[in-house]
Amino acid sequence: MSQSHPRISKAVIPAAGLGTRFLPATKATPKEMLPVVDKPAIQYVVEEAVAAGLDDVLMVTGRNKRPLEDHFDRNYELESALEKKGDAERLAKVQESSDLATLHYVRQGDPKGLGHAVLCAAPHVGDEPFAVLLGDDLIDPRDPLLRRMVEVQEQHGGSVVALMEVAPEQIHLYGCAAVETTEDSDVVKVGGLVEKPDAADAPSNYAIIGRYVLDPHIFDILRRTEPGRGGEIQLTDALQQLAADEKIGGPVHGVVFKGRRYDTGDRGDYLRAIVRLACEREDLGPDFRTWLRRYVTEEMQQL
Repeated sequence: MSQSHPRISKAVIPAAGLGTRFLPATKATPKEMLPVVDKPAIQYVVEEAVAAGLDDVLMVTGRNKRPLEDHFDRNYELESALEKKGDAERLAKVQESSDLATLHYVRQGDPKGLGHAVLCAAPHVGDEPFAVLLGDDLIDPRDPLLRRMVEVQEQHGGSVVALMEVAPEQIHLYGCAAVETTEDSDVVKVGGLVEKPDAADAPSNYAIIGRYVLDPHIFDILRRTEPGRGGEIQLTDALQQLAADEKIGGPVHGVVFKGRRYDTGDRGDYLRAIVRLACEREDLGPDFRTWLRRYVTEEMQQL
């Protein structure tokens, strides 16, 4: 019989990265604020957390990230101007971001890696399980990955990672998991993890993508974890210790994701995300799809 575990209510979003792959656009603008159609990427991530029932959100930020806080704060001057114009539609959009969730912020003083960023959340999270959402990964809201991960954690305890099958030649770009099947077709037991292995050394082609539900024992492990690949404190290394010894903080499971994911940290996938989402919008889609067909069939032939 399955055991019930504490309800998760807190989400942590590491957002201290420099966004060097998008320079010069990110020289003065946080990469998380780059628009995906007409919303910054970070808003999609917060909306995903809220949709999964996690309305207490901590952002781990760094220098030059003040626009993140401003975006989720009230802008009374703008709201007043829109109200005077009678522009209720845009007013609602402006107010939406400030009403999404309870937002908190903490700075990661030194860029010591994802594991260190997660450790910065320890005072806020305390002894509760919590979710981690990486801002570079946008998950389509029609594919409720995080909600499913929360369900698995509440059923089994321990920690849960999001996994996706990738081509063997791409596995060196990701953390990788050694897995065993379970009774649930979309859930696997994780027996080990390795950060960005060579294809020949990878235990599988199951890649870890940017969603985690973590047992709070991860903090004690991260405090003792030495810098690993790239000289950074790797979250994957800490999860490996949990997977190797369930007595520390329970088992590690993986939810195998087969839905729609957009890697906005990659310039090409960022552009593809904008095209896909714009095509599917009721307000933009019809005209945009018409233009796109014409561009592909006519104008591209001249390139």
